[in-house]
Amino acid sequence: MPVQVPDDSDFNSFREQCENVDGWTVHYNKAGVTVWCRDQQQSETVQKLKMKIVCKDVTAETLYDVLHDTSYRKKWDSNMIDTYDIGRLTVNADVGYYSWRCPSPLKNRDFVTLRSWLPLGGDYMIINYSVKHPKYPQKKDYVRAVSVQTGYLIKSNGVNSTLFYMTQVDPKGSLPKWVVNKVSQFVAPKAMKKIYKACLKYPEWKRKHNPHLKPWLYPEQNTLPSISPAELSLQHADSLENIDESGLSEERGHISDEEDSYSKES
Repeated sequence: MPVQVPDDSDFNSFREQCENVDGWTVHYNKAGVTVWCRDQQQSETVQKLKMKIVCKDVTAETLYDVLHDTSYRKKWDSNMIDTYDIGRLTVNADVGYYSWRCPSPLKNRDFVTLRSWLPLGGDYMIINYSVKHPKYPQKKDYVRAVSVQTGYLIKSNGVNSTLFYMTQVDPKGSLPKWVVNKVSQFVAPKAMKKIYKACLKYPEWKRKHNPHLKPWLYPEQNTLPSISPAELSLQHADSLENIDESGLSEERGHISDEEDSYSKES
């Protein structure tokens, strides 16, 4: 099946899902962070999570920059192993690679996704889903996971902002119950707080690192090679190997929970 760059109806649907709480159950609600799990329908086999954090003293524009800036992500996302852009489809869509460090003893996961973004007045959305690219097949030592749909909704409130993050990811395997519980009770809230802290430090960091380089705002700065949707295909979960990790027990100290991982470099 050919891939399609998300259109207005896709963004509107994503926004509605972020803002609507019907059919969602709160699993965590502390210190300005809320985590919901979608009440699963029989036809759904993959859990859907939604998170919200209120970001005081962080503008929507800064949040948007932080979520786009892959150079800065390497400073604050301690669960990330690697990330890079592969090519651009349109002025507001590209394809990229991301690999994620899973809690030991689970195998690490990676993704190839089509990502699209939309500024809407003072608000912003970024959404992605998994695709196959012939030059970026599955890697040894990684499990290729599938993003059914993942994204961010950033809502402006003057000098403050609110960030919604919604994700439906097939990890390609049977995960232990302790992992599923830890994601909603620990990993997800921690990740939201980490993004918030990264936003607070971003303006100072960006002033020292190519302050005018923001290709997500200025398409003429984008030097990625152009790729055609015809080169891509949808990444269907059933075409990837499932691995059974449900019997693995938790190893202490292997979920990254440091307050931040910023380099001390200028």
